[in-house]
Amino acid sequence: MDPIALAAGTALVGALANDAWQGARTGMMALWRRVRPEQAEAVDAELAETRAQVLAARAAGESETEQALAADWQLRLQALLRANPSVAAELRSLLDTRLTPLLTADEGFAVGSVGMRAEASGSGRVYQAGRDQHITER
Repeated sequence: MDPIALAAGTALVGALANDAWQGARTGMMALWRRVRPEQAEAVDAELAETRAQVLAARAAGESETEQALAADWQLRLQALLRANPSVAAELRSLLDTRLTPLLTADEGFAVGSVGMRAEASGSGRVYQAGRDQHITER
């Protein structure tokens, strides 16, 4: 799956649970109206329904529901990108300017990307991690 679709779907669902969710909705609707205007009304209603489901899932502590909703939007965005590859730059901009700023630090970490490069020679070792790392050898 396209990394932009993965990140945007996750960020969208997280942003919908935020008090400033209208910014996420406005950005996503502008994209949808431009690319698939015939689906815009239905997508708008689905965003509102997703928001209600995310809020209910968070209130009940059901992280699996939130993950399933994110997966659903990831698939939708992937289909949008497959049909219109030129939308990738616009979706990345939406992710960076509208969706990610609405997320908490932990949610933002989940949609970010990490690039790492390491080089070792001889008997050198390299340990890299995108988050927590526990090394128990001596």
